[in-house]
Amino acid sequence: MDVLHERCAGIDISKRDAKVCVRTPSPKRKGMFTQQTVTFGATTNAILDLREHLLDADVTLVVMEATGDYWKPFYYLLTEELNVILVNARQVKNLPGRKTDVSDAAWLAQLGSHGLVRASFVPPQPVRELRDLTRARTQLTRERAQVAQRLEKLLEDAGIKLSAVVSDLMGVSGRAMLQALIDGQRDPHILADLAKRRMRSKIPELSQALTGRFREHHAFLTRLYLDQYDHLSGAINQLTARVEEAMTPFRPALDLLDTIPGVNRAVAEVIVAETGGDMARFPSAKHLASWAGLCPGHHESAGRVRSTRVRPGNPYLKGALGMAAFGAARTKDSFLQARYKRLTARRGPIKALVAVEHSIITAIWHMLNDNVPYHELGGSYFTQRDPERAARRAVSRLNQLGYRVTLDPMDAAG
Repeated sequence: MDVLHERCAGIDISKRDAKVCVRTPSPKRKGMFTQQTVTFGATTNAILDLREHLLDADVTLVVMEATGDYWKPFYYLLTEELNVILVNARQVKNLPGRKTDVSDAAWLAQLGSHGLVRASFVPPQPVRELRDLTRARTQLTRERAQVAQRLEKLLEDAGIKLSAVVSDLMGVSGRAMLQALIDGQRDPHILADLAKRRMRSKIPELSQALTGRFREHHAFLTRLYLDQYDHLSGAINQLTARVEEAMTPFRPALDLLDTIPGVNRAVAEVIVAETGGDMARFPSAKHLASWAGLCPGHHESAGRVRSTRVRPGNPYLKGALGMAAFGAARTKDSFLQARYKRLTARRGPIKALVAVEHSIITAIWHMLNDNVPYHELGGSYFTQRDPERAARRAVSRLNQLGYRVTLDPMDAAG
């Protein structure tokens, strides 16, 4: 194979140190290469020494494997003066039975010298900081939801079926009733009378649901969960304010993404943070969908196609797109809802949601690449695209119900 980089280095990184293999041409025999492996620490000073070591060796390419978060200090410091690429660990696996840190570093150096590795997407610093904010907000939002679930389990233990009547335990009415329970009120009629606005129509059901055996033990844990919920809500609000400040350079992209059905402000912020908002990194919409893990996998052997499940992708981006797809599937008279219903009947709701996610990520690439808003095709798009097929399907369904149908086309004027 052709050698693209005669002087290449491979780095296998761990928490405490890194094995660095430098591959250079052999001074004794033409066409041969020598490999020298050295161990460096993972502290900042040790990484700076590593950088000087690579510069002295005139290395033109450094290949490192994405291992947890341990690659970050190496990547950030080495990229200041060297050509560094980060590669996906799934794409550079070593041969079975030869798995050591030293052999992994040598394997990375060999792959890099022949150009057999593909660089992973590492966004610039402003986007990385934005990612930290949106990912922290997502994590805290999940933790807050878990606190609400723990509170619901606690109320079940006390025989309080409030969640069966109130859709949101942390709403105004639910919080008022929980606070009264903590303060020692046990009369279900007085508790039910604390309902606000539309919840007052459910006072009889609330009286039944609030009859239980709520004790001091439950009051203590309820107060603990409410305080934890409020603390997480305050942290989420702080992150949201910080995200809005960091999103100022990406405001045009956010305005475009807001036009997609199912994509709200929070989802749009996650999409911009994970993709960087710049589609120049992705040659086509297919590349973006593949990078996001929304394309079917290929596993064919001996003429038989095995699992075609989608590949693992960015969990934060896929989670945001899942929320967008779920909202789009419930948006009336929209193309995405029509696509979801069309696929659900024969492929099931899960695969239909993945298909809607694929449609959304494809639209995102075209919108951000061409700087155009979302163009709604309408809920009747598939019917208008092939009206004869739609008519045949309608007639077939009526025939299955025992009807004999005669079609009489209407005139264009009628």
